[in-house]
Amino acid sequence: MPHATPHADIAAVASAELDTALLGGPFHVALRAAIAARGLPLQRVQHHLSRRGVKVGVTSLSYWQQGARRPQRPESLRAVRALEEILQLPEESLIRLLSEADDHSALQQPASRSYRSLVEASGVLERLLTELGCPVDGGLHTLAHHEQVRIGARRELAGRESHHIVRAHRDGVDRFVAVHHGDPGCMPERMTVRALENCRTGRVRWHHDTGVLVAELLFGTRLRAGDTYLFRYGVEDGTADVSREYARGFPLAGGQYALQVRFAENALPARCHRFAQHSAAAPRSGRQGLLLSGPHHSVHLVEPRVRTGIVGIGWEWE
Repeated sequence: MPHATPHADIAAVASAELDTALLGGPFHVALRAAIAARGLPLQRVQHHLSRRGVKVGVTSLSYWQQGARRPQRPESLRAVRALEEILQLPEESLIRLLSEADDHSALQQPASRSYRSLVEASGVLERLLTELGCPVDGGLHTLAHHEQVRIGARRELAGRESHHIVRAHRDGVDRFVAVHHGDPGCMPERMTVRALENCRTGRVRWHHDTGVLVAELLFGTRLRAGDTYLFRYGVEDGTADVSREYARGFPLAGGQYALQVRFAENALPARCHRFAQHSAAAPRSGRQGLLLSGPHHSVHLVEPRVRTGIVGIGWEWE
């Protein structure tokens, strides 16, 4: 009967440790386990990164796998994505662990959505869209989307309005499915969808636990491929507690997006900032302070051409 060699036993243990670390983290343990499982010295890992145009020192890699430091800068996050490929790991497995660590430790942002909640919401959204028989893009390309969010006197997400300019890329399109994701603790069954211009409200579906609501907006006409269309709608919310951010996800790239957040005069935040995420699993990046306009009590951002991912505005209360 053949016997396993000591080398095979060590490899099996390393592989099992890696599987456990990737499942539960933390990031530095998973990174250390992945490097050990592949049998690569840090100098070799650095060489592979350099060949991909990513510059990270051996000292930094050592700190990362010891947990002494965590990658946070854009170049460091590029390195983490490259490490997933070099170490033959599932895509975004290390990035996800970084994000979950952020969610666990960033108590200064108690209302920001965790990786888990975003993934759960995306799964619910997919099911609701299937119920309505609607694909992700619905046969429409967005040319421009201007969105205004209202924060009420109780610091709650009171509601929002969206103005869309779209172009059909197939014949027969006659509707758009709007998506609203309320703050934690919201009650989507108590929200109201208002058709404001060039549309009327059709079927509405929601999921209480995740706070996801979807609604058909019917055009009353069938577009031909290449036709453009303008419409406007709103969602009255006001069903959750204190709001601290608003974000919009984009499964498809293209078009302009403008987001304005307007605050009640007696409920002004201390600071506001822009943020972005490559995906629900990725850490936040592109943080940039935003000035609150005095007379209008609002902040805004403009994305001239949307990329896939998430972009939003966050704020801090005194």
